[in-house]
Amino acid sequence: MSHGIAIMTSGGDSAGMNPAVKCAVEYATQKGHRPFLVYDGLRGLIDGNIVPASRELVSGILHRGGTVLRSSRSKEFFDIDYRRKAFENLKTLGIDRLIVVGGDGSFRALNQFYADFGVPFAGIPATIDNDIAGTDYCLGVDTALNMIRQSVDSIRDTASSFSRAFVVEVMGRHCGYLALTSALSCGAEICLVPEIEYNLDTLGARLKHEIANEGRRYVLAIVAEGTKMADYLTRWINDSIGMEARLTVLGHVQRGGSPTVLDRIMAYKFATAAVDALDAGQTNAIMVYRDGTYGHLPIQAVAGAKYKIDPALLRLARPLAG
Repeated sequence: MSHGIAIMTSGGDSAGMNPAVKCAVEYATQKGHRPFLVYDGLRGLIDGNIVPASRELVSGILHRGGTVLRSSRSKEFFDIDYRRKAFENLKTLGIDRLIVVGGDGSFRALNQFYADFGVPFAGIPATIDNDIAGTDYCLGVDTALNMIRQSVDSIRDTASSFSRAFVVEVMGRHCGYLALTSALSCGAEICLVPEIEYNLDTLGARLKHEIANEGRRYVLAIVAEGTKMADYLTRWINDSIGMEARLTVLGHVQRGGSPTVLDRIMAYKFATAAVDALDAGQTNAIMVYRDGTYGHLPIQAVAGAKYKIDPALLRLARPLAG
């Protein structure tokens, strides 16, 4: 049976969204469905910014970062009257299913929409923070990590040239995954994340010993934005370690960039799984990747749980926090 499936992106943008959109359109078409594209996220549902998907609209987007469908955070969607307007827009076009590429906030919004009007949806996790419960991976994470790696590698050149310390603040909201993984892969001397208790006295003693006895000439520190410690750590290195320190806040450069091979392949696997889940009668399933296996979980298991970083990664990074 043919269904109208609307595909949208919502929340913070991340590399991998465009490949997911392209694959969802192509796979839904192969299975005999009628795909549509929703522009501007939740606001686009309300405004009726919905068009039939065509080959031309999804051609040439595979390599592009961000989302060509654009995104938004709509306060209006919390109002039942505006959600009803969104439902009427879908009904007029014969759309009875939704695929959303986004984070847990977007999933919760569409779960409320399902509760109100019975429109089933499938969620594809996409956020560079990698903080969605139930899945080991979210679209955009690998691209963000590679953007950070490239930046930190460049900063290291200057740090070693001038015998300085550099503190690099990375994104991640309240989750330290980006900082932790970047610190390990870039060989940082310090890593501060919300998940690990830090001890500056121990860190200071270690660094002073390495500077005095082991020829250390520069220091790299990677700090998660959720710790709110970047400014303080920079001053602390200046004052306590006696090494000139500079702070670099990478900011939104981490959310851009052409999707890596991993993000493109993950997008394909998540997108096909989303269409299959809807065909199998799932009404509010979130696609997940856990322990090397693809699957899906009900929205309640995702939105109602807290993401936890792999304990093995935490053990590896603990010495970097003192």
